[in-house]
Amino acid sequence: MPKSPMAHALGDAIAAPIRLATVLQRSIAALDQMTGDAVRDAAALTLAATERSAAVSARADAAATPDARATTYAGTTTVAVTLPGPDMEPPGPDAPAVHVQTGLAGEADDVVSYSAPELVPHKHRRVDYDFFSGIAPEIRHPGGALPGANLWDTPPSAERPVPVVLVHGTAGGGQTNWGPYVPLLTNHGFSVFTLTYGAIPGSAWPVSAMGGMRRIEDSAAEFGAFVGHVLDATGAEQVDVVGHSQGTLVPGYWAKRLGGADRIRRYVSLAPLWQGTRAFGALRGTLAAVGMRFGVAGLDVAASLSIPQMITGSDFLAELWSGGTPYVEGIEYTNISTEHDEFVVPYTSGQIPGGPGMDVTNIVVQDGCPADHSDHLGICGSRRAATIVLNALDDIDQNPVPAGFVPPFFG
Repeated sequence: MPKSPMAHALGDAIAAPIRLATVLQRSIAALDQMTGDAVRDAAALTLAATERSAAVSARADAAATPDARATTYAGTTTVAVTLPGPDMEPPGPDAPAVHVQTGLAGEADDVVSYSAPELVPHKHRRVDYDFFSGIAPEIRHPGGALPGANLWDTPPSAERPVPVVLVHGTAGGGQTNWGPYVPLLTNHGFSVFTLTYGAIPGSAWPVSAMGGMRRIEDSAAEFGAFVGHVLDATGAEQVDVVGHSQGTLVPGYWAKRLGGADRIRRYVSLAPLWQGTRAFGALRGTLAAVGMRFGVAGLDVAASLSIPQMITGSDFLAELWSGGTPYVEGIEYTNISTEHDEFVVPYTSGQIPGGPGMDVTNIVVQDGCPADHSDHLGICGSRRAATIVLNALDDIDQNPVPAGFVPPFFG
């Protein structure tokens, strides 16, 4: 049974200080991880190169005459670092992930390989089922892409020829929203692409990492241009889409109103809100005028023009529903919702059946697993939800969907 508004308000009031403390704790942990990774990687490479260079130079001094050394070896000591590439074969248990080679030009016996085994190829990275696991990569590489994503020069495999585009939610980004999903999908052989759409024009980082702030119509056009780039780069004719929250409406508008329908094959939505949300209904007039404000480090820095469009009854949703449905024939839809969604109210807003000739599957993660307490953010960190997404995309394998306790907020 859906929760009453009073129950929602009481639950949010109790959870707010706990969530704030946890976000601060996770942010500190992300900074620690980023700093530790950078120091460890740099130290491993620098120590290996310095040590070996010194050893090679010492042997050259002992073996060569001064005249020969001056004419043969001057300025020819070399250091080479080889990082794992996207096509590298899976390493054995003792194989180095990074090679540091040092030596003298023309002396093969003096070239030795060192390794920094903490650095691993993207195809073999661990999947951290935590919604916030994408924060550290964004801090480390602002505006970048998670390892394994956006490999523009690498064609999709013959087994999985359709690229997958991940579409974040409001105030999310290409890295921050998809920490579990990029390694999960690339480990299974998918070609994965991410973008940060709808960022404030001209903004600097970290505000530039907060996407989904502009009008959804503008974001949909930006998304469509990105899909065109993906199709050109990969040679594919269609993409599969995985969207979260607002990221379920953006591709929907592009498909229905901007001519993108024939370029989406499968459309998997996490916490969709096809009928909008009533969570902010009392603030509709105010939000429509000024947008919802977001802050970074205690500063009021950005307004979301998209949130008023997601309130039930908005003009945007009326346009999306023209013809009586938000769907488009020919696209396979999978909607994945949670009963504990505090932003999509009611959660059944995302569980809309398809009309005649439409392929729509509606799933609530608590069905068959009442211990799943995923909320609006946690559903993106849930192993259960991620396995459902994986199965919806995969034409080759179907994985058992796990059941068990899933915490809110992180998943």
